[in-house]
Amino acid sequence: MTEQLKNLLILLAGIVVILIVVILLFSGKSSFRRIMAVFLNEEGAEEDYMMHRVKAGSGGEPPAAKPSKASEPAQKKVSGPIVEMATLIRKTDDRMRIIESTGQVKLVDEYYELVFMTRKGQQVTIECSAEAYEKIPFNQQGSLTYKKNMLVKFKYYEDTIYN
Repeated sequence: MTEQLKNLLILLAGIVVILIVVILLFSGKSSFRRIMAVFLNEEGAEEDYMMHRVKAGSGGEPPAAKPSKASEPAQKKVSGPIVEMATLIRKTDDRMRIIESTGQVKLVDEYYELVFMTRKGQQVTIECSAEAYEKIPFNQQGSLTYKKNMLVKFKYYEDTIYN
């Protein structure tokens, strides 16, 4: 084997090793990439990294709950009803009121939303009816039953409220 052929093989082996290292370090789920994303201040990367550290048990604390929807953890996607102990922390409604010249008032496009805080510290956003929206008291801890982001019932010490 000639000297030039040996050099070419060494060069090709070096290129292959470098490509393998690059693929391992910069793949989508690599911890190196998450750490680099934190230093480069990519949006949401720090929270992803911190949540990964908490799940892995390596210390660290989860990021503080922020009111923006982007920082809220994803809700469970289960086909059956989910039951959790939770406390109502926020109510949101969106409705359009139409007043006719006769004085008749009509509500259209009504949307009522309740935000609960679970015992685990997660915020759960639930859609509900107008009656349930009015009846459920703030800061009342109870058993929340919901299915696909829709309220089924909220049971607390004094009452049970159905959607």
